[in-house]
Amino acid sequence: MTTPADSPPAASAAVERYGPRWVPPPFERGTDGPRVILVGVDGSDTSMRAAAYACGLARRQRCHLVVAYVIAPSAFAWAIPGAGALLQSTLDEVEADLRREIRRLAEEARIPVSFLSRRGSPYPCLREMADEVKADIVVVGASAHRGHRLVGSIGTRLVRLGRWPITIVP
Repeated sequence: MTTPADSPPAASAAVERYGPRWVPPPFERGTDGPRVILVGVDGSDTSMRAAAYACGLARRQRCHLVVAYVIAPSAFAWAIPGAGALLQSTLDEVEADLRREIRRLAEEARIPVSFLSRRGSPYPCLREMADEVKADIVVVGASAHRGHRLVGSIGTRLVRLGRWPITIVP
């Protein structure tokens, strides 16, 4: 069940698909509801609540869910001798845990899900992924960082961009 025809175009080589096969309905102008929902996850509590919300929304709307995991590399961790391998191992474990959790959610809700992962800054990567999979809505968790009140969180920056409806889950 992991053929390229099963879901929207892949945004990276690290795509895994779970749940039933998704066949996009024929194009119809003025359809109700989304066809593709993109949700950004990073393993935090708010992002996992966003994933659960997006999963329920995809189930109710009978649409495809694309889960995006963006690994933000830290320039400082790579400067410490020996920290690079430890950091990479930790990031790989987090990604494997997220994949298992998303697979469980997809099988439980019986919805088609694609899991994409990228390296880079979360905001531009989510923006690119949403364009590539032709997302109709983007769901993210609220930021828990205090500094984002001044600089702006990923969700706030996506709202300002104004390309898709954005849902920010607390």
